[in-house]
Order: sequence, then structure tokens, then C-alpha cells
Amino acid sequence: MNFAIIGASGNVGRKTIEILEKSKIKLNNLFLVASSKSAGKKIKFRNKEIEIEVLENYDFAKAQITFFAAGSKIAKEWAPKASKKTIIIDNSSYFRMQKDVPLVVSEVNPEALSKHKNIISNPNCSTMQMVLALKPLHDEYKIKRVVVSTYQAVSGAGRSSMDELFDQSKKHLEGKKINSQNFTKQIAFNLIPHIDDFEKDGYTKEELKMTNETKKILDDEIEVTATCVRVPVKTGHSESINIEFENLYDFENIIKILRTAPGCKVVDERKDGGYITPIEAEGDYTTFISRIRKDNSNIKAINLWVVSDNLLKGAALNTVQIAETLMKKI
Repeated sequence: MNFAIIGASGNVGRKTIEILEKSKIKLNNLFLVASSKSAGKKIKFRNKEIEIEVLENYDFAKAQITFFAAGSKIAKEWAPKASKKTIIIDNSSYFRMQKDVPLVVSEVNPEALSKHKNIISNPNCSTMQMVLALKPLHDEYKIKRVVVSTYQAVSGAGRSSMDELFDQSKKHLEGKKINSQNFTKQIAFNLIPHIDDFEKDGYTKEELKMTNETKKILDDEIEVTATCVRVPVKTGHSESINIEFENLYDFENIIKILRTAPGCKVVDERKDGGYITPIEAEGDYTTFISRIRKDNSNIKAINLWVVSDNLLKGAALNTVQIAETLMKKI
């Protein structure tokens, strides 16, 4: 089969190339597509050099599966046209809540792929790692409510935001004046309780994504409330999650369920350092679960700490896993 990546030079596009490089997927051709700024550049892939093509001149019929990793504006403009010639797996938020577009996490709801009409949507990175932990728990003990606070790395805001963190950190240590470009306030040695635009009710779009996407992927009856925070971490999102079940649970069984959750690994030693932090999750395909505790204020609830590389499982890895699932059915 032939694959293509739209937005091949961006953070997610480059990670998609890396994952395909390591995967067992057999490709005849990989087409790399980006804006005119990147056109003509060459990227190595499986001992070949592939030249980046310009989006406006690219023929979507050349690939059976096409990854879109270029944001909502590009997806809105190009994906509907492209879907007439190729299967689209889109990383942006544009299609996520459209009823006729499956929103898929490969380990959680692969059955939704049977309903695709040549466009498949990848969930928000924060939603993704959370539902990996929620899914097996919901199957065993129906989840009533989720309260989540996120600690999201700057890589989720793009390469320029990563560069700004490094630049601001250097200036802060040198005592120089800092002017924020990509963030509403200084991000170096700070954190910002604001990701994406504010809505009228005071929640941000990022927070509402977590609520709405979790309902679409898992169960519309689950109540979710989120607070999303940008932190001065390069890569790797972390989440503090409180999960309330409909009924009482067996705590030892909760541990057992999480230890066998697909795509996850429990690291919870209940001692100094016996948990996973973002820097340890960077570059790893696994979503890590730590700090598993009973909620002492609610006998039907538990607390978790969940960490994952937002550029891998939170974006590029899941799209490749979706492609692998599709290839088994084609």
C-alpha cells in the first residue's frame, strides 16, 4: 500500500514518519506533503530520501491511506476533497465531533472504524491517554463521573512553542526581559491555567474537548469536568484523574484491571520515585498509570496519575495504529 503524510515537516508529521520507520507496515511508497516553505526538502525513510511535495500540487489518489497532521484549517479545506480519493486519518480537532466521523482510540473503540466514510478522526492528546485508563474500568465498574486536571507539555502547542520555552528559560536565568509570543503569560518557570480559547461558561475549548470526546468515545452518560494547564515541560502530558463509579468497587480488582489495560503500564511503588514523570515517558509508546489510590472522601471513587508522550500515543502513534487496524480489514 501507499501512505501519505500531510504536514510532514511539523511535530506530529515528523513523529509519524519515525513511527512508520520502526513499524512492521509494508509500504510501497510514502509521500510527504507540506507547505511551500518545506517543499523540496528531503527526509530519510527506510534508506531512501523522500522529497517533500507541495500540498497544492499533490494528487491524493497516489496513496490509499493519508495522515493529516497539519491542523484544523488544512483539514477543513483539503480533507473533504481528498476523502474522495483516499482514506483520511486526521489529527486535528476539526472532524472529531461530527456525527458521521468515527473518533477512534485503537485499543478502546476500534469497532467504530466500521462506520467510516473515508474520514477518521484522532482524539485530543489529553483525551486519548485518559480513555485508555478509563475504558477497562468502565467495562467492569460503570463510571459515573470523572474530574481531571491536566499538566500539558508545550509540544502540544507546536514547535514554535517548544522553542519559546527554551528561549524564555535562557532569558529568565540571565535576568533578561521576557515577551511571550505563543503564550498568554510567561511559560518558563511558570504554568498557565489556560489552553485554547475561552467559551462563555468560563471553560476553555481544550477542557470541553476532553468532556465531549470522552462521551463520544466511551459513553455519553459519563459526566466529565476538566481543568487544562500548560506547564514548562517539553514533551509528555500528565493528568490527575478522579474517577467515581456507579457502585462500590473492589480495589485489588481495580489494580488488576489497570495492570492488563491495553497500551498501559502500571508503575506504582508507593515510595519516593515509585511513579512515572513526563520526562520518563518521552519517546515511549506506553501510557503510564501511577499513584492509584482510594478516594478517602468518596467510597465509590479512586484517584490516578496518568502520563503519556503527547506526540506519540497522543497523536502520531494512534494514527498509525488506526492504519494498521484498517489494513487488516482492507
